[in-house]
Amino acid sequence: MTSDLSLTFDAVDEAEPGAKWRARWHRSWPAYEAWFTARGGDGGPDRAACEAALAAHMPELVPVHRRLTGLAGGGDRAARFLSTWCPPAYLGGCSIAARSAGGAVRLVRNYDLSPDLNEGLLLRSAWTGRPVMGMAEFLWGLSDGVNDRGFAVALAYGGNSETASGFGITTILRYLLETCATTREALAVLRRVPSHMAYNVVLADASGRTASVELRPGGGAHVLEPSIATNHQHGAALPERPAFTRTHARRAHLEALLRARTAPAELARAFLRPPLFQTAHAACFGTLFTADYDPVEGALALCWPGATWHQRLDEFREGRRVVRYGSRPRKPGIVLEGGRSRVGRSGPLAGLAAVREHLGLPARHSFDAWMREAEGGAPDWPALGALFAAEDAAVAGAGGGGGEVRPPSSGA
Repeated sequence: MTSDLSLTFDAVDEAEPGAKWRARWHRSWPAYEAWFTARGGDGGPDRAACEAALAAHMPELVPVHRRLTGLAGGGDRAARFLSTWCPPAYLGGCSIAARSAGGAVRLVRNYDLSPDLNEGLLLRSAWTGRPVMGMAEFLWGLSDGVNDRGFAVALAYGGNSETASGFGITTILRYLLETCATTREALAVLRRVPSHMAYNVVLADASGRTASVELRPGGGAHVLEPSIATNHQHGAALPERPAFTRTHARRAHLEALLRARTAPAELARAFLRPPLFQTAHAACFGTLFTADYDPVEGALALCWPGATWHQRLDEFREGRRVVRYGSRPRKPGIVLEGGRSRVGRSGPLAGLAAVREHLGLPARHSFDAWMREAEGGAPDWPALGALFAAEDAAVAGAGGGGGEVRPPSSGA
C-alpha cells in the first residue's frame, strides 16, 4: 500500500503576533515539543540564559520573543525553544543563487527535505514595524524572506552537524530581515551573531549587491564568491552524505549558470530541473518548493513544476495551496494531538521511517524496536533522543557522516 506525499502551504498575514500565530502554535507545538525533548533540549541553557543571550546579541527581538512566549502560555520550555539559543541539531538541504544584471535582482532557492518536516507557512508580518515576508521555520524564524527595504536572504545547511554556543539560524535570518536594509548591513550582523551550526547564507539587496557567507558553529563568517550555496563549506570537514545530497554536483551547476550569465529572471527555471530539483521526497530529500525573490519589487514567486504562486509585500493575499509529491510505502506513524500520542498511519512523524537507512546497523535494530513500541501506542521520546545521541557519538568517533532527524512541523 502507498500513501500520498503532500504539503499544505498557508499564506498568513498578521502584522503583530496575535490570534493567528497562537493558533499555529497550538497546532504545531506538540510535535515540536516532542522533538525538543527527544533531542535533549531540556538539558540546554535555562530560560534566564536564553533570554540574556537574545538581549545581548539581538535586542530588537526581545519584545517579540516576550510577546510570542506569552501567546504560547508563558512556560519555560516554550521560552527556551523560541529563543533558539543553543538548540538541538537540525539539518536540511538546499540550493541557492543570487544574481543581479541590468537593474534586475533575484535570489532563488530550492528547499529540499521531506514534506513531513516543513511548516508550509508563508508569513507576512511587521513585528518590529518593518514589513517582512518569508517561509517560516520554528514558528517565528525564517528559512528565506524579503523585507520592505529590498533586502532578501536564504539559508542552506553547511554539511556538518557539529554544534557550539549560538542561535538557531532561522532566528538569525528573522533578525536580519527585521533590522537590515542592505547586504552590507547584514554582513556586519553575521560577523557578530553566532550560529549554533554550520550554515551557508546568501544575501541580495535592491541595489544589486549580493554575497555568500559560510557561518561556522559558535561564530565566524567567511564571505566568498560567487553568491551561491549548497550543502558543504570550503576548507571544512567532508560534508555528510555528499553522494546522497549531490551537493558538489549542484554547486557546479550553479557555478555554470552564473558563468553563462543567466538572466536574473530566468534563474528559477533552472531550479525546477535536475540536478537542482530533487525528487527523493520519501527519503527526506525532495524539493518542496522553489522560492524566487525579487528584492526590487518586494515580491516572491513560490514555484513548482507547472504551478506558481505570486505574492508581494504590498499586495499580500492570504490563501492555501496543497502540493502533492507522489507516494511512498504506507507505514504506521505517530500522530500527536493535544500533547498526547496515539497510533496513526500519517502525521508529523511519519517521515521518521525514512531516516532508518542512514543509521548504522546497531542503531537500526534499536530504532526498529522503538518504532514497534511506538506503533503499539507507547512512544518513549527520551529513549529516541538517546538512540540518536549514541549514533551521533558513534559516527563522530568513526569520522563519518550519519543520519539526523529534523524537528517535526505542522505542514503535513
